[in-house]
Amino acid sequence: MILQITHQDELLAIIIPHHFSPKGIHFFTADELSQQLAFMSHPPGKVIPAHVHNPVPREVQYTQETLFIRKGKIRVDFYSEEQTYLESHVLQSGDVILLIKGGHGFEVLEPLEMIEVKQGPYVGEDDKTRFSGIDGTQVKVVQRDAHPEKVAGVE
Repeated sequence: MILQITHQDELLAIIIPHHFSPKGIHFFTADELSQQLAFMSHPPGKVIPAHVHNPVPREVQYTQETLFIRKGKIRVDFYSEEQTYLESHVLQSGDVILLIKGGHGFEVLEPLEMIEVKQGPYVGEDDKTRFSGIDGTQVKVVQRDAHPEKVAGVE
């Protein structure tokens, strides 16, 4: 199942668990998001026609990040735009998360390898506002099946 993390009807993140593997193409994002995320599963012999991408002017207001967890475990702490702590989720090897809006922080729980993809160019300290997050005593880890009403996509 795909988990959508929301706060006050705003989509903060999409978590794609490592075991998600249906056939075909599944887009998880709305067309207006500046980071598009999809899962694709094709049989041998499937041909994806050669193509180039056309120059299209785009305006990006907020940096969105996609993290691919290659190895280990990491806890993601979610915050509102007002920097209020909301909840935490644990990601493991093979999981993918798209961070769309709001704040976030992390704690590595096991030796970690991950890949991050986000829009550029990076503008240094003007790119983000740092704030004090929670400490270990305030963590509220939400189990993946705790938000069945927030699930989208297919199993």
